[in-house]
Amino acid sequence: MDIWQKQLIESLTVPAVLRDRFGVEHGALDEVAQRYPMRITPYYLGLIAHPGDAIWLQCIPDRRELLPCLDDPDPLHEERLSPVPLVVHRYPDRVLLLACGQCAVYCRFCTRKRKVGCAAMTVTDEALDVALEYIARTPAIRDVILSGGDPLLLEDDRLERLLRRLRAIPHVEIIRIGSRVPVTLPQRITEGLCNMLRRYHPLYFNTHFNHPRELTALSAEACRRLADAGVPLGNQTVLLRGVNDRPEIMRDLVAGLLKIRVRPYYLHHMDLAAGTGHFRTRIETGLNIVAALRGPVSGLAVPHYVIDAPGGKGKIPLLPEYLVRLGDSAVLRTPSGEIIRFPNREG
Repeated sequence: MDIWQKQLIESLTVPAVLRDRFGVEHGALDEVAQRYPMRITPYYLGLIAHPGDAIWLQCIPDRRELLPCLDDPDPLHEERLSPVPLVVHRYPDRVLLLACGQCAVYCRFCTRKRKVGCAAMTVTDEALDVALEYIARTPAIRDVILSGGDPLLLEDDRLERLLRRLRAIPHVEIIRIGSRVPVTLPQRITEGLCNMLRRYHPLYFNTHFNHPRELTALSAEACRRLADAGVPLGNQTVLLRGVNDRPEIMRDLVAGLLKIRVRPYYLHHMDLAAGTGHFRTRIETGLNIVAALRGPVSGLAVPHYVIDAPGGKGKIPLLPEYLVRLGDSAVLRTPSGEIIRFPNREG
């Protein structure tokens, strides 16, 4: 058994353990974990310095996840944009392929928290066959993004079969992998995995560091192995209230990412997903952070600040030409010229 597999087996999955380790009451969190599953690897749990810190907030259930809200469980309309199970086809030339229904750590801010780790996101061989058949018969698709859940929770041989089948489709030019295991389970990035991945270029990898304390020696080694295998690395950070919503934190994060050969790619404004409202900031918070980065850090380290527009309308870059008006309801212009309103509030 590999170290990463042992980490998964020994992961924390019930809030009761928090009482013994951190001396906190867990009773109110049991209901949250029953609705939105909990899993924390021993590695990532070890990054918590104290209850309520930036790592804790990302992985420990919070009773606010169950507060009544008007937010949509599926704010990006992924299910309406799913022509077959496991495929989300929002843009003409690229699709998401939800290759795995589980993650090493279930992030409390996840857009897909309504189903990740639940029976609703069981990935079967039959469903994958249907998804791959759809991609094969849709020649406009040139870019496939493996997501989930986390596709790197697949065993090497299962992941390679998937990559081989995608590479056999003539019009699929680019494969991307979206994975948080360099952050939450860096032991998964083995030399064997990297030797396998190098056979399927052009292959790109986007990971998901949110805080400088996630930049450990083990995560740096995981990224080194991927980079040495010729895999370009990008990072997509989510702007989270109480975690990384201050310029000095983001400055340390993006500078640290470049040091481990990871290019900051996106800074995502929080999606309007049910159960995540306590993480939300105002849009001005992100704009001020990006403004504070320009100059003090290299342009290589400045991510694009974007909103994924509700209703599956795609990403809107938060630049002056796309901002019509700010207030309690931001008015934004999409790249296609459509005017939309986006709730601009905390909590």
